[in-house]
Amino acid sequence: MLPDPQSKGGHRVIAIDGPAASGKSSVAHELAQRLGFVYVNSGAMYRAVTWHTLNHAINPDDTARIAQLVETSWIEGELKNAELRILIDDVDPTKHLREDRVNKAVSRVSAVPEVRKILVEKMRNYARSYDLVMEGRDIGSVVFPETKYKFYIDASPAVRSQRRAAQGHRDEIASRDEADSSRAASPLVVAKDAEVIDTSMMSVKQVVDQIVRRLQEKGLQI
Repeated sequence: MLPDPQSKGGHRVIAIDGPAASGKSSVAHELAQRLGFVYVNSGAMYRAVTWHTLNHAINPDDTARIAQLVETSWIEGELKNAELRILIDDVDPTKHLREDRVNKAVSRVSAVPEVRKILVEKMRNYARSYDLVMEGRDIGSVVFPETKYKFYIDASPAVRSQRRAAQGHRDEIASRDEADSSRAASPLVVAKDAEVIDTSMMSVKQVVDQIVRRLQEKGLQI
């Protein structure tokens, strides 16, 4: 049974979903700090598995070998500065997660059903121990569909492309959107009860302020 963030004594989960470069990571991180919740970047978890896959010289399209690897690897979360970081076989791959090779392969590795199954179970386990702000692409729709605190952060394709370029990344927003939205396993969608916020013309602080107001309206004690 899934943990119920709204049950008495349960831990609360705020889901922040959205496409690449929408601003969701910055918003989720600042929101977690403001609320005193633990921050979880689910995308970093999939990037860690992608890095692990590439380090084992496995083709990102070889779903059978990727499934076998993830099923036999030791994967755990480590709390550091109120942020959960993933360890794989006792290695912290954080500094490698934005490498070009990871950028190019992460959408394919993330689409492997066995990868999603194992990582989703890890994410749900975190909520048994902590109040969470978790960001990703299917947090409100798949990982924690029962939470009433769901937000979908978006921005125009042009703004998102500019943000990726400013960050020094060369991946194509259009191809990332297509891969994330069309995959068979947990595609990127707007959860039916999520509140959509367009960040194209907003600062991170403005977005967080708006989310905090909406959380208060939903009855979250802050």
